[in-house]
Parts: sequence; structure tokens; C-alpha cells
Amino acid sequence: MNRRERFKKITNFQEADRVPIDLGSHVATIHRFAYEKLKVHLHNDPDIKNTDLVLDRMVQNVVPDEKVLRRYNVDFRWIAPHWIDVVDVRDDIYRDMWGIEWQYMLDAYSVYSSPLSEAKTVADLENHPWPDPYDPKLVTGLAERAKWLYENTDYVLVADAIKGGILTKALQIRGYEMMFADLANNLEMAEALMDKLLDLYKKFYSHFLDAVGPYVQMVYFTDDIGGQSSMMISPDTFRQLVKPRIAKLIDHIKSEADVKFMYHTDGTVTPVVEDIIEMGVDILNPIQTSALGMDTAVLKELYHGRLCFHGAIDVQQMLPFESPEGVRYDVARRIYDLGRGGGYILAPCHNIGSDVPPVNIEAMYEAAQEYGRYPINLEHILKPEHLQKPTAEQIAAQAAPKKLKRRPRPRK
Repeated sequence: MNRRERFKKITNFQEADRVPIDLGSHVATIHRFAYEKLKVHLHNDPDIKNTDLVLDRMVQNVVPDEKVLRRYNVDFRWIAPHWIDVVDVRDDIYRDMWGIEWQYMLDAYSVYSSPLSEAKTVADLENHPWPDPYDPKLVTGLAERAKWLYENTDYVLVADAIKGGILTKALQIRGYEMMFADLANNLEMAEALMDKLLDLYKKFYSHFLDAVGPYVQMVYFTDDIGGQSSMMISPDTFRQLVKPRIAKLIDHIKSEADVKFMYHTDGTVTPVVEDIIEMGVDILNPIQTSALGMDTAVLKELYHGRLCFHGAIDVQQMLPFESPEGVRYDVARRIYDLGRGGGYILAPCHNIGSDVPPVNIEAMYEAAQEYGRYPINLEHILKPEHLQKPTAEQIAAQAAPKKLKRRPRPRK
């Protein structure tokens, strides 16, 4: 079975020969410091390159070398749009194409200034120098690379995300404090900004998919709505303001190319998983198991046959601090929970951080190949409590609550 056949079966909730394995997207690859340590661990193999090939400047991750991807039997190859119109403001600060300034802190960049934080009216939004979604530099060389990979390999090809998202980018460009205030007290401004971003993302993806659409099997979109212990906004606000706009973007993307749509949101999102399915999402990423309520066994019980899962290998607590044996056990557990009956792609649930030891990276991918073979039989590996079906109480606690009809808040 080749990789694209495997992907098709898995995403149609059928068992294949093994669980697909992934690494390489701009929010699920490896930090450059961890990559350097991995290269040393692999005896400084001179054929392993890309230690300085940064994929996402903000989080300081790299494009893994082909030799690394082949070592870990990765089934996917990610095709990322180029960073454009980036300006270095000073040694530790750069400005991106949206006008947001980012400052280097510890081992990555954080928002330093938001260009629309002082905007007073909707007219101020129109006066902002928005990026050109049809800039040819965005896709230079991507069509040729995608075509070559499509015709000469069996890898699953993915159109990586155009950075940000409708809510995330609004928070960054307006400023978190101002955007949250707008969502509460100035809906006219909040909706105008999100509508502008929706229009731009439609055009960005049209341009991107005009280049790579004939060759890719999946499109990725990132827009965080979840935090560590709760959602960043209320479920009702998500349903009223964010969900309809993402649904329109998904419809637009699927009209441009025959693809599966993968949606990335960190954190706990259990109150709105049904809404995520209704938006047209095929695959949910990253399944952050360290966040409140993101129980993989319960997610599978509730949504198998309607939603695929990608990720679930924790980079926040498990990969940095567990022993290799503990990593192997966690991989077995996630494969057992999510992989039975198809519908699961194994990957780190975010970038492999600078604090992850190389032996744990090796353990993760070795266990993925060993335990991910169908039929999945891990009863001899897992503890009895991890083999039990979720109880009715566990399912009820994680199931999305019934939607409440509320009168819309007044616009100001």
C-alpha cells in the first residue's frame, strides 16, 4: 500500500497497513535547537542538513532534512508558502507582512507591537497597508516542487498554512487586549476586522492553490481558539463570530481544490467540536492532551466516523520530561485510543521544543512504527485502565453542551 492510498483509507475511517506518521508542518516540526541536538545524537551525519533552514521565524523551527524524514518513515511532505515582506527592525525585532512587530525572547519570537492597536473606526482598518495576497513571491517555485513530488513520489502532499488565522491574526494585528475588548463591546470593529481577514485569506489561498492545488491532498489552516484550561473565547462567541467565517473559508478552499481540510487549534476545544465538524473540517490538529478535557479515548468514542485526528503526542510535558520508555508507552496509548478503525495520523501535537532530548524523538518514531501496525493489538502493552472504554460519565463530561439561543449583543 502506498502512502496516498494509506491516507485515503485512514481519512475514510478504514484501517490500512499502518497508522500514518507525520512531521514537518510549521506548527508540528522541530525547533532548531532540538534539531541541532538530534544531529549530534545521530553522530553529526554530514548528510543531515537544514539546521539553518528556518521554516517559521516566529517559533524558530526548521524544515527537517529528507534523510531525517525518511529515517522516521514520515508519510507527508509539506509545501509551505514563502514568508514575504519581512523587515528587520533591529537585531531582535522584525516586522511581518501584516505590520506586526515580533521580538526575540528566550528561544522564539513574541508579539512586540500591533499596528491596529490605536485604530478608532472601521475606516482606520481600510487605511492600513494590507499585504498583497497575489504577490508572486508567495508561491515562487512551489508549483514545480509540488508537481515533481506528485509525479515522482507517493508522499501525501499538504499545502501548509498561510500564517495566522481569522481570530489569531485579528488578535495579533489589533492587539490582544483591544480585540478582546472589541469582541465584548465593539462588535462593529471586531467583525469588520475579521471580514477583512476572511477576504484576504480567501485570496491568499486562491493564489496558493492555483500553484499547488492540482497536486496536494490536504490543506492546513491554523486559528487558535483554545487555551490550557478553557477556550480563549466563549463557545457562543465562537459560534456567532468565528465559526461562520471559517466555514466560508473552508467552502472556498474546497471549491478551489479536491482536498481534505485540517484545522489547527491548540488547547481545550471540547465545547465546540461539533461546531468544528459542522464547519467542514475533516481532520482536527493537534489534540493537545495536556489541555483540560482533551481525553483521546473519549474523543474517539464521540467523533469517530465524523472527524479524523492528527497529533496527540504531547510536546509540553511528556516528550521533554518522560523517559524513552514512557514516551513509547504514551505513543502506544494514543495509537490504541485514536488509531483503531482508522481516522488517526500520528504526529507531535506541536513543534518539538528545544527542551526535548533526542532519545525521546527517536523513541517516539520507533514506537510509532512498531505499535502502529494494523490490526492494532496493544493489550499486552497497555495498563488495564487504559484499555477500558470511557464511561458514560466521562463521555457526558466531554461532550459538547447543547447550544443555547441568546439574543445578540448590541453593536456599538
